[in-house]
Amino acid sequence: MSHSSSPTEEFLVKVDELLEELKEVRKLNERMDRIAIFLQEIELADVLLNYTAPRRLLMTNFLAGLARGLGLTIGTALILGLFGWFLGQFLSIPFIGEYVRQLLDYVNEYR
Repeated sequence: MSHSSSPTEEFLVKVDELLEELKEVRKLNERMDRIAIFLQEIELADVLLNYTAPRRLLMTNFLAGLARGLGLTIGTALILGLFGWFLGQFLSIPFIGEYVRQLLDYVNEYR
């Protein structure tokens, strides 16, 4: 004689499973809330630090601008150098070589 579970027992098992999942979701929500509060406190501390130390803020922004300008200058010089080298490879081609030679002569005049 086999014993099958009743629909009520199956329903109770499913309810228990859902309750366990709900507990896990609540734990995750609590963790997310703590992380959100922590991030808000960090942002508030950063804002307060910037308002209480304007010299530090000015120095940080000055150094960031200096780094950007230097990076842009070096990057532009590298790209233009590579482009010039690349164009120099076409000097032996009859039609394109003459055009590139004129372009390089024009650039050399203004050095």
